[in-house]
Amino acid sequence: MSKDSIQSKIPVCPAPDANLKAPKLALPTGAIDTHAHVFGTQEKYPLSPNRGYTPWEASLDKLLEMHDAFGVERLVLTQPSVYGTDNSAMLDAIAQYPDRNRGVVAVGPEVTDQELEEFHAQGIRGIRVNLVDKGGMPFASIKEFCDFAERIKPFGWHLELLIHVHEFPELRDTLGKLPVDISVGHLGYMKTSEGINHPGFQDFLNLVRDGHCWVKLTGTYRITTCDRTPYLDVAPIAQALIEANQDRMLWGTDWPHVATYGFMPNDADLLDHMLDWTTDRAIQQKIFVENPVNLYGFE
Repeated sequence: MSKDSIQSKIPVCPAPDANLKAPKLALPTGAIDTHAHVFGTQEKYPLSPNRGYTPWEASLDKLLEMHDAFGVERLVLTQPSVYGTDNSAMLDAIAQYPDRNRGVVAVGPEVTDQELEEFHAQGIRGIRVNLVDKGGMPFASIKEFCDFAERIKPFGWHLELLIHVHEFPELRDTLGKLPVDISVGHLGYMKTSEGINHPGFQDFLNLVRDGHCWVKLTGTYRITTCDRTPYLDVAPIAQALIEANQDRMLWGTDWPHVATYGFMPNDADLLDHMLDWTTDRAIQQKIFVENPVNLYGFE
């Protein structure tokens, strides 16, 4: 099969909803978006040939327009799979506002200690291991990233994992032994139809209770069985996680919502899901501000 033929089979993502309507939830001062992506032109930032999707260009300026409308003050960018281990687009975006931006990179086992030090100086505070939507991502096995964790420990970094928690073998036992904290994206990435009593999700809750696992309350449209917002079936999962350990919950937009090919939810509606999960302002303060400050080392 030719390269052009392969490229033509990679789905193109739709653009995010451009309607910047006001959310019902008023964010606390210092709110942090802990999970978003930026995509530049393909001429400047080539995409991995092994990617699972082709994103629209999504600039930092467009993301910050939404942040300004919502009252988000700081940002953590996460390396998307389509760039593999080429973190250039994200690093260039972080460099525009180094005091308010942090990042999570993708690297392979071959990365040098000097490169890790340079990443840290550029605002990087963790590495991402994507075992679900790999695209151009490295690390072929659980053992590989477990072994690599020792190398990031001196920097105070964490491992950000994209996994299906209900399908991860011996989740608590395996991840609980890592020498660094972990964060897990998209509320554990388990379809709501599996139910919170699924043994794998219960194992995940116990891991969260242990205190070394952070959870991103992101990507609700990836786990819901609803066709449209509000995704009310996500509420029991989010509530169970918050109850398990409110000090380890994080919020993020997951903008620009890549690989979302059906209904494109509005970002204000996604933010307002928090009102279905908790109306306690002290808990919201932790999720939007205090917890990400602790994990990502914001001043």
